[in-house]
Amino acid sequence: MAERVKVDEATVAVLVADQFPQWGDLAVTRVRPGGWDNRTFRLGDALLVRMPAAAHYIAQVEKEQAWLPRLAAALPLPIPAPVAVGAPGRGYPFPWSICAWIEGETVAAAEGLDHEALAQDLANFLLALHAIDASDGPAAGAHNFHRGGDPAVYDGQTRAAVETLGDQIDGAAALALWDAALATRWDRLQVWIHGDVAPGNLLVRDGRLAAVIDFGTCGVGDPACDLAFAWTFLSEAAREIFRQRLGLDDDTWLRGQAWALWKALIVVAGAPGVHTHERDLHLRVLQRLGVM
Repeated sequence: MAERVKVDEATVAVLVADQFPQWGDLAVTRVRPGGWDNRTFRLGDALLVRMPAAAHYIAQVEKEQAWLPRLAAALPLPIPAPVAVGAPGRGYPFPWSICAWIEGETVAAAEGLDHEALAQDLANFLLALHAIDASDGPAAGAHNFHRGGDPAVYDGQTRAAVETLGDQIDGAAALALWDAALATRWDRLQVWIHGDVAPGNLLVRDGRLAAVIDFGTCGVGDPACDLAFAWTFLSEAAREIFRQRLGLDDDTWLRGQAWALWKALIVVAGAPGVHTHERDLHLRVLQRLGVM
């Protein structure tokens, strides 16, 4: 695993003061729980600082600065609005970004959510995202860990995880699902994808979806990767609402299952840096997919 850089409030404060003195007197507060790709800090009341945690997340900074303003105008909910780009310094080796702060509670932290309303709201957001011209958008690749591409890029990881887990799961069922998905292809025009539709990247207010954040793995391609949320979070009834509202074909839905399966398998099999609670969440994903 690539070396991860530790960043604290003091480092962020001096970087901001050095490079953006107009904000140098604003309080810096770590956002918890923090993200995996970026360390995030609130700057005053209206700004957010995002610091890549490792070298392979650097490309996300430039991509978000370039594309998020163009996407925002066509979307029904707020997304991060870049304000400035910071340079390496004070021992921190990567470029970093400042965005506008968006109020809201993450779906991961919210209690008593109406899953069916969330499914409808999220599907509407993704349909709007898919409708944006994707002809010159960034194709799937290393910059977004191949989201929007063919899940076959993770075939080796998936099979190794099945072998590692042994009789803890129904390996035959897992590989049958995986192989069936890999036999399909997205044969329509590429569309914009978020790339990491997850409970920590969806903000709610008053029980409804209010914003979608963290577009670091966005790009254009096959929308199947954004369907994994159906198994990582939604109830069975909400999953069906999500599916019907999006109107995507059975093969795309199957590849969405494959993306959820891959992630759950590698987490449960012991991906580095995974906390026990996250492993438990992905065990439930495997149960929903029928491979446990």
